[in-house]
Amino acid sequence: MRFRHPDGSTVHLSYCTNVHAAESLDGILAQLDRHAVPVRQRLGVDRLGVGLWIPRQAAGELAGDPSAVAGLRRALTTRGLEVVSLNAFPYQGFHAARVKRDVYVPDWADPVRLRYTLDLARVLSRLLPDDTARGSISTLPLGWRAWWSPQRQTAAEAALDRLAAGLSRLAAEEGRPVRVGFEPEPGCVVERTEHAVELLAGRDPEVLGICLDTCHLAVAFEEPAAALRRLAAAGVSVVKLQASCALHVPRPRSAETAPVLAAFDEPRFLHQTRESASPLPLAADDLDEAIGPDGLPGRAPWRVHFHVPLHAAPRPPLGSTRQVLEATLAGLLGAPTAGTDHIEVETYTWNVLPSDQRPAGPSALAAGIAAELDWTRGEFLGLGLKEDDR
Repeated sequence: MRFRHPDGSTVHLSYCTNVHAAESLDGILAQLDRHAVPVRQRLGVDRLGVGLWIPRQAAGELAGDPSAVAGLRRALTTRGLEVVSLNAFPYQGFHAARVKRDVYVPDWADPVRLRYTLDLARVLSRLLPDDTARGSISTLPLGWRAWWSPQRQTAAEAALDRLAAGLSRLAAEEGRPVRVGFEPEPGCVVERTEHAVELLAGRDPEVLGICLDTCHLAVAFEEPAAALRRLAAAGVSVVKLQASCALHVPRPRSAETAPVLAAFDEPRFLHQTRESASPLPLAADDLDEAIGPDGLPGRAPWRVHFHVPLHAAPRPPLGSTRQVLEATLAGLLGAPTAGTDHIEVETYTWNVLPSDQRPAGPSALAAGIAAELDWTRGEFLGLGLKEDDR
C-alpha cells in the first residue's frame, strides 16, 4: 500500500514474507498465491506491498537469470503486488525446526554475505515499480557478538566498503539507488543505535544506513525520540523501518506470570530477553536462560525478543511494546519524513505463538496479517498521511 505524506513524498507500507516458508523461486510464487493475495483481498486494496525474503537458493536463481526476474515482476504485477524492499537478514533455512543463532550465519566477515547482498540489490533494482524512487534491503548487524573478533571486524568493515562501492555502481547503471540497512539486534555486534552510529557515521547515507526494528529497539529499552535524534545527529539514514512489537513482562517472577511466559519459550527462534536496569539492561541470550533459576532476577520488567501481533496485545499478565512502535512511527513520519519511506510489518513468529494463540491455517494467518496492516494504516492516517491509490 502507498500513502501520500503531507510533504508530498510517498510512503510504502508492506509486510515481510519471511513469515512464510519458501527456499526456492517456485516456493516464493506459491506463497504469493497462498498468502499475499488473500491478505490484499482482505484489505480491499488494488495494490499491496510485500517485503520479499529471498533466501540464497532463490537469490542465485534470480541473479543468474534476468528473464526469471522479469517473470517474477510480471507475477507480482498480475497479483496486485509490488516490491520496494527485501529482507536479506536470514540467509537460508529460516523455517528449520531449530534456527536460533544460525540466523547470524554467514556474517559480514564472510565474503558470501557480501555476494548474496549485492545479488539481491541487483534483483531488487529490476523488481522496483517504474514510479518508485528507490529500494531498500535489510541485513544483519554484522554478526553475533560472542563469535566476533578484531579480525572479523576488519574483514566486515572491508566488506562494507565493497558493498558501498557496489551499490553506487548499481545506482549509476540502473538509475535508482538501492540502500542497505543494518538492523541492530540484542546480542549482536551492532546491538543499539549508538553501535550503529559507530559503524555507519561518515559512510554514504544514500547507500548504507540503518534498518530500525521497533521490537529490537524496545527490547534494548531505547527511547525512540532519543534514538532518532542520535541517528539524525550522526547523519545515519533510517532506510527502512520494521514495524514490530516485543513481548513486555511487567512482573516476570510472579506466580501468575510464570506459566503464561513459559508458553513463549519455543525451540525455533532466539528470544533474547532484557530486564530494565541502569545504565544498561540486564541480559539473557534466550528466554529459557532468563526464566531459569540462575536467570534474570525479575526485580524490574522484562522485554523479550518475540514479535507479537501489532494489533492485538498478548493475554494478561503479559503485554506488548506497541507504545514504542507508535512513538517511532510518529517520530519518523513527522514533517519531514527524514527519508524513511519504507515501512514493513515484520511479525514472523505467527506460527510459533503459544498453541492457543497461533493461526489455524492459511486463512487465519492472512486474516492476522491483514489486521496488522490495517492497524498500521490507521496509524498512518492518524499522522496525517493519505492513502494513495495511483
